[in-house]
Amino acid sequence: MANESAEILKLMKDNNCDILDLKFTDLPGTWQHFSIPISEVDDSLISNGAGFDGSSIRGFQSIEESDMLIVPDPTTAVVDPFFKGTVSCIADIKDPTSGDNYSRDPRNIARKAENYLKSTGIGTESLWGPEVEFFIFDSVRFSYGSNHSFHEVNTDEGIWNSGNEFMLDGVTLNKGSRPPHKGGYFPAPPIDTAHDLRSEMVRTLVNDFGIRIEAQHHEVATGGQAEIDMRFGPLLETADKVMTYKYAVRNVAAKNGKTVTFMPKPLFEDNGTGMHTHQSIWIDGVPLFAGDQYAGLSELALHYIGGLIKHGKALMALAAPTTNSYKRLTPGFEAPTILALSARNRSAACRIPMYFNNPEAKRVEFRSADPTCNPYLTFAAMLMAGLDGIENEYSPGEPLSQDLFELSAEETSKFPQVPGSLEEALQALEDDHDFLLKGGVFTEDVIKTWIDFKRQNDVDAIRLRPHPYEFFLSFDA
Repeated sequence: MANESAEILKLMKDNNCDILDLKFTDLPGTWQHFSIPISEVDDSLISNGAGFDGSSIRGFQSIEESDMLIVPDPTTAVVDPFFKGTVSCIADIKDPTSGDNYSRDPRNIARKAENYLKSTGIGTESLWGPEVEFFIFDSVRFSYGSNHSFHEVNTDEGIWNSGNEFMLDGVTLNKGSRPPHKGGYFPAPPIDTAHDLRSEMVRTLVNDFGIRIEAQHHEVATGGQAEIDMRFGPLLETADKVMTYKYAVRNVAAKNGKTVTFMPKPLFEDNGTGMHTHQSIWIDGVPLFAGDQYAGLSELALHYIGGLIKHGKALMALAAPTTNSYKRLTPGFEAPTILALSARNRSAACRIPMYFNNPEAKRVEFRSADPTCNPYLTFAAMLMAGLDGIENEYSPGEPLSQDLFELSAEETSKFPQVPGSLEEALQALEDDHDFLLKGGVFTEDVIKTWIDFKRQNDVDAIRLRPHPYEFFLSFDA
């Protein structure tokens, strides 16, 4: 521990930093933080942690058992590019009574999933490559009260501004050059107005946080939809990187007078935001998903996909965890609603990318997740579903080659569907979660806490409130 504290102190002193900022993830999947001065950074902090009130954190402790410990992970320490004199460090949560890792700490669950994979003998490592999408807006307004509700997002790039005389500054004449609805995929500037901003985000991720980035580009929707793709990596490490990614992207945007949202469906009549998640299993550096079966897959890979499909409805309660998630998951907007396997076809929930034929590149892409999820819980749950598929030799069913978006209602009814609502997804998780309990990765307490929290704070909160569009439908009824 002495070496670890010395490493953090050296990083702080070498970079003239006197503040250590500790970040951890609440159960829903949002970073929380607090800071301590350099004078308090010592072996005791690394060994024993610092105390905080767990009852004030969403999904954590009740008030009568509120004392918790936050323990920094020195391997994650970096100089924070956004705040002067600050080193940022991701932390784990521990129970002060037992000294054990906290069962509801998302990082702990992800770490247990990695250990469970090793214990099965199936593989030694799983690799994960999430494609995290987001929207960049110039402004956002929303409010709700007993007698009103509204939201408004705006950006100069939005096609809805094409008829204005001026740009949003009220001075510059309208210059046109906007991607239409569903027309934002890969247009060159000046249509793509956020190229420089995304490049700054990439530089920050690469140079300041050490995250390897493969590409950045405009996504399909108008209004500044974007994607920056990270290089694949191990489960826990990649989940850490997703949290860092969201932090960096938001703060680069804020520094440039913009705002970012990872909401799946902030715009009506346009494509939503997903987090297509590439995944594979390896053993001692050897990829296990390559073989001579469909799309160059191994039998093991097909069984893994069979597990994803069998438990797909339950997975969605974690992978698409908001009511807004299911506004994205509708036909016609490139969002996969059918739990099926297909090579190349982006309309299937489980797609096999066919860009390259080398065994190292063979993977499955689960396309129904979105970036409002907690990546630690989502990756862990997907891995557990896939391993359950391998252990029970589940079949993924017949691969599909047709455009699933073009199937009739009668044809689509033959295939398993993702849930149509968060409420339905939570019920599926309640009915089907034994696969998550293997190896003590998830606990009944974690599952129950998640379901209860989401029902109370998402499902019921939306169900009980009038929606603005209901006035169009019902006011004069």
